[in-house]
Amino acid sequence: MNLNRPVAPDPYDLLPEVPSFDLTSPSFKEGDTMPDKFLGFKDNISPALQWSGFPDETQGFVVTCFDPDAPTPSGFWHWTVVDLDAATTSLEEDAGKSDLFLPGAASHIRNDANEAAYYGAAPPEGDHPHRYIFVVHALDVPTLELDPENTTPTTAAFNTVFHTLARARLTITYQR
Repeated sequence: MNLNRPVAPDPYDLLPEVPSFDLTSPSFKEGDTMPDKFLGFKDNISPALQWSGFPDETQGFVVTCFDPDAPTPSGFWHWTVVDLDAATTSLEEDAGKSDLFLPGAASHIRNDANEAAYYGAAPPEGDHPHRYIFVVHALDVPTLELDPENTTPTTAAFNTVFHTLARARLTITYQR
């Protein structure tokens, strides 16, 4: 199958502009290639993330990982964590395993692999490099009041836009 197509735009360039803050990972840095243990077809472990410099009025966070380069009209949501409280400034490695590994009342929205967890990179063989955009959204509310069992990642993203005070991003790539 021929997967030649234009590179998708950066989806966050298409949203209302908001201030940024810092997002880092001890596992990789901006522009790196995703290490094997975070791949969906390898160990499928979510990376550790740490954030700082968000607005003082932040009441909660949402964490996402999105691949705009998946060969679909709407990309691929790999990870969505909602209801992280304002005191949470990091997620440990493998926190995406299940809700049991998330802090406080935080929970997963089912990803596009239909799992309430993290699902690592797994682009089609022979496709161009895919971008995996990890984002922490600082919110003006403590919770989005979504039902994780009946909410899609796109619905969570839609609701997040209306409450985002600032956004931190970290993009890595993978190709096979």
